[in-house]
Amino acid sequence: MTKKEIVRDICQRANDEELIAKGNLTQLATKEIVQWTFEAIIETLVREGRIELRNFGVFEVKQRKPRKARNPRTGARVDVEAKNVVTFQPGKTMEEKVRKFAKPIEPKKKTKKKPAAKPAHDGKAAPSHDGKPLVDLSDATLIAKAKPTNGQVIAHAEPVGAGVAEASGAAT
Repeated sequence: MTKKEIVRDICQRANDEELIAKGNLTQLATKEIVQWTFEAIIETLVREGRIELRNFGVFEVKQRKPRKARNPRTGARVDVEAKNVVTFQPGKTMEEKVRKFAKPIEPKKKTKKKPAAKPAHDGKAAPSHDGKPLVDLSDATLIAKAKPTNGQVIAHAEPVGAGVAEASGAAT
């Protein structure tokens, strides 16, 4: 749910219950009231470090200690400074209603990255890391075989037709 949806729901509810004596409450006015509420919570956290909203919960500012971390790209050690963070402890009423009625949200599906474009095949053998050709693709079929060493799958080539019967279990 977004702030816009919250504003729309509050505005609709206020108008349905006729909270305003003269006329309707507009979504623009409701948006301002909702924004003032959020700003009041933020200002209280900055000024006092804690705000308790009965039956809703407690927002509190806590300080994280400085720590050492690693840059995931380079693996280099990085010093992370101490910083203030906002924590939230739900109130009893919220906790009970969520436990009883809330639908669990489904985790976001990870989008698969598109594979890098493969270079065009020119009929030559692909060089390995030591410079020797791995496979001569001109007269061979690739058969992937799992090797227990290092958990890597190693491709090896056999001439077309050779070993196919052995692999399938048929006699040649």
